[in-house]
Amino acid sequence: MRYEDMDLVLYGVDSMFNFVEKYLENRLGSKEIPEAVIKYVDLEEDRNILTLKNIKFEKNDANNNIAIGKQKNNKSISNKEAISSPDQKSLNEFPQIAWWIVVWIYLAWALLNLKGYFKVAMHKLGIMKHSANEEYFKQKDFVPLYSSFESFYTRFLYMCRRDVFERPICSSPSAKTTILERMTKDNGWTFQFTGRKIDVINVGSYNYLGFAENHGPCAQAAANAIETQGIAPCSSSLEGGQYHTQKELENLVAEFLCVDAAICFSMGFATNSWNILCLVDKDCLIVSDEKNHASLILGCRLSKCPIKVFKHNDMKDLEKILREAILYGNRKDKKYRPYKKILIVVEGIYSMEGSICPLPEIIALKKKYNCYLYLDEAHSIGALGKNGRGVVEYWSCNPKDVDIMMGTFTKSFGGVGGYISGSKTLIAHLRKRSPLVRYSQSLTPATIQQVYQSMRIIMGKDGNGQKRICQLAENVRYFRRKMKKMGFVLYGSDDSPVVPMLIYFPEHLINWGRETLKHKIGCVVVSYPATSMIEARARICISAAHTKEMLDTVLQEFSQIGDEMGLKFSYAVVN
Repeated sequence: MRYEDMDLVLYGVDSMFNFVEKYLENRLGSKEIPEAVIKYVDLEEDRNILTLKNIKFEKNDANNNIAIGKQKNNKSISNKEAISSPDQKSLNEFPQIAWWIVVWIYLAWALLNLKGYFKVAMHKLGIMKHSANEEYFKQKDFVPLYSSFESFYTRFLYMCRRDVFERPICSSPSAKTTILERMTKDNGWTFQFTGRKIDVINVGSYNYLGFAENHGPCAQAAANAIETQGIAPCSSSLEGGQYHTQKELENLVAEFLCVDAAICFSMGFATNSWNILCLVDKDCLIVSDEKNHASLILGCRLSKCPIKVFKHNDMKDLEKILREAILYGNRKDKKYRPYKKILIVVEGIYSMEGSICPLPEIIALKKKYNCYLYLDEAHSIGALGKNGRGVVEYWSCNPKDVDIMMGTFTKSFGGVGGYISGSKTLIAHLRKRSPLVRYSQSLTPATIQQVYQSMRIIMGKDGNGQKRICQLAENVRYFRRKMKKMGFVLYGSDDSPVVPMLIYFPEHLINWGRETLKHKIGCVVVSYPATSMIEARARICISAAHTKEMLDTVLQEFSQIGDEMGLKFSYAVVN
């Protein structure tokens, strides 16, 4: 049998298990994989074909992959018909749950709000006291400083659950970290340290490649820089200049990304929020993905530029907005003048969704409608691509097709700060116009060396960075496959190191955060307003520093907690 004689072609063990699970669930009403199939994964060359309910499993001895599919009569298939291949990428998944689960989630939020308003009534009657700051009574006729709902949400819904957020750590955020235990006597308004330290497996930090260490070549280079150059430049780049090593770092960033030039800043959030306004004005148009990070949203708003939002990763919606913008021009202008420029703003990996942007399709639309593209690679740089060059390399795109490439040093490089790269004209423009050049402190010597050394390792100049990149990819796929197999609902792509696990219910989310700490797991939980009310989640970040034993421990504890709390919602997925 030839591979082109099959309806479906699946490469790799992960694809095999996923396909068999779906097949068995549809045909037999069960997800359990027969023992014969499991054994087949480990076979060498003594047995190459196994038939199960008209499904054929055939091992490709040439590259040690496995092809799975229904036999087809001498008809070849195109690449579009293939489900997965070494050149194809994992699809973004956003499973939708049944309507009755959504109803229960809204009821849970309604009960929480009723409980909060009950506390408000008790406070007004003088029965209950709280520690919240209030408006000065002599200013009762003034316009309120705070939004009434935001104040209510903070005082009565957030503060009493604040123990699962803002946890202080006292070690490097590597694969294992140390958390300072604390307690509260006033429902989260204040905390006292108990003196106890808790060692946990860290699945909450963006330490994708494991460079956030207090030892090794990067840490040593940072320590040496402090001894020779001090702690900080204590001035902005425009006024006091910058260290010569920062220029070396900018040249290395440009080389790493295969672009003409780059400029570095001391804060990743500000790199977005204070540079977008240098690129557009009120006569331009920004088209932004609805799931973009807060820094991008703030930067777009500060630009005073008209903003249109398209559905997450929806290329049809994006093209519709671009076509209408070109056809009708600026509708806020009485003369409907055409926009001077249209800027598409997207991310490589979306930090809350774990999804990867369809960059080739975005570039095609950008070229079709003569737009500019701003790509935020904060979470994808270092974590995606064969050589860690981010989503551009992941999709085998030309870096020249992306007009503005932004990224941060906070994640894969274990440092702090951000960069923007692109053409020499773009970088020269930012050096003159960016507020960060005028008013923000330039990078510190220790940060420069941390990022410089880690980037050289990734590039293979001072170490084997390829091993870290491969290890991260293996850890991500292994962890995601096991989580799905246990029944948890995950968002995003199987190639993304950001793993959002849907918990849905607000009280379950808080209990999850508390229980994982009891089981010595450091995990981040996220709820409204950072997500929609019905999509509360735990955000898990996988690192190359995690060993298989660590991941197995995390999976075992997650499975136990999930069973106890009833959080394995795969039974309620409707698509």
